[in-house]
Amino acid sequence: MDLEKARAFADAFWEEKILPALSEYIRIPVLSRAFDPDWETNGHTDRALTLVQDWLEENRPKGSTVHVGKIPGRTPVLLVEIPGVSDETVLMYGHLDKQPEMTGWRAGLSAWSPVREGNRLYGRGGADDGYAVFASVAAIRALDEQKTSHARVVVLIEFSEESGSPDLPAYMEDFSSVIGTPGLVVALDSGVSNYEQIWSTTSLRGVVGCALTVEVLREGVHSGDGSGLVPSSFRIARQLLSRLEDETTGIVRPAGLQVTIPEARLGEARAAAAALGDKIHSVFPWVSRMRPVSDDPVELLLNRTWRPELEVTGQEGIPRLGDAGNVLRPFTTLKLSMRIPPTLSPARAEEIFRETLSHDPPYGAHVSCKFDEPAGGWDAPPLAPWLREALEESSETLFGKKAMHLGDGGSIPFIGTLGRKFPEAQFFITGVLGPESNAHGPNEFLSIGYAKKLTAAVSSVLEAQMTSGGRLRG
Repeated sequence: MDLEKARAFADAFWEEKILPALSEYIRIPVLSRAFDPDWETNGHTDRALTLVQDWLEENRPKGSTVHVGKIPGRTPVLLVEIPGVSDETVLMYGHLDKQPEMTGWRAGLSAWSPVREGNRLYGRGGADDGYAVFASVAAIRALDEQKTSHARVVVLIEFSEESGSPDLPAYMEDFSSVIGTPGLVVALDSGVSNYEQIWSTTSLRGVVGCALTVEVLREGVHSGDGSGLVPSSFRIARQLLSRLEDETTGIVRPAGLQVTIPEARLGEARAAAAALGDKIHSVFPWVSRMRPVSDDPVELLLNRTWRPELEVTGQEGIPRLGDAGNVLRPFTTLKLSMRIPPTLSPARAEEIFRETLSHDPPYGAHVSCKFDEPAGGWDAPPLAPWLREALEESSETLFGKKAMHLGDGGSIPFIGTLGRKFPEAQFFITGVLGPESNAHGPNEFLSIGYAKKLTAAVSSVLEAQMTSGGRLRG
């Protein structure tokens, strides 16, 4: 396959076929089920599914079959089965559910209004992860355009990833005969550390989340009467958080939440730090005079990819400023989210989390922890030589720089599931979520130029998997 021709094809296909459809997808507020309990009634999931089905009717590769799964009470799944010249199967993955809109979009932008500014397409879900189904098809079409053979491909698109993929396992069972036993998994839902080369994600952190509630009274009382006698529920919550995290350094305290970082991943972090320098942290929207938690770029990368980190993502029981009276509040609830190392059992992490927070509460306060479904992390198997060489060639040809390999701080629960189910498979996990793209936050955008080149790179990987025998000779 001629990579330059593949890039030219991807460029034209994106402009003519993908961007119009992706823009329409951005307009649909297809929130993941965790954020929209009435998703069935609201109908946005069906709108997004219909949009993609209609697009596939016109643009799917010749000979392909579209499967749609709809189990009552579960969000749907869409599969595109594309025949190849071998029985080897490549599984390509993406999702179409979205995070909420969030506040803070700059003037002229909003979550549900696609806006193109030069090389950027703004709007919720374009980069995370609506582009994946379109780019996957485009990669196959680029191969077909050059009459280049490929293995059988199954594109799997779900609608519950942002909720931890609770609906997907049932469909994996229902469509097991379609999915088969993949020798290669390509997932387009990860991040990149710059837009200047190909990035392969080699690990993903897991996540444990809970609503921590501290209750001290049955109802609020006058703060002048109660303070000094009744301990503040917020102060107790602070004490409990200090059991989990050193508030000065940010280091997570329980030893059981730490793991030994593999030497190969340390090497990847060192190589990435050398390539990125201060871009590791300078890409974030810092306020003036703020600085990162360390001056060592390697430590920053390891913090982000292999170490547990805690964040308070929400609260209840604390009034807005305009409603805040002189009241000693009866309770405080904090929504906690802890990213856990790739190789740490999420069940074990939850057990440690619960015990740390609920054991012997200060002053005998009522402390409860309502946990979300935990998500496990993932550590990739070593890259087969054919896959490493394909990524190097693609990156050098398309970007003029070598490919990089690094863990990602986020979670894709489905990848861990696949890793356990298909231990012999190779994995190319990548995406378009680079500097400033701000998935889950305001001003999310997709880098159109990078997405076009990535599409061509995926074509190259699919060709290499075919010519090298993929899993069987990996």
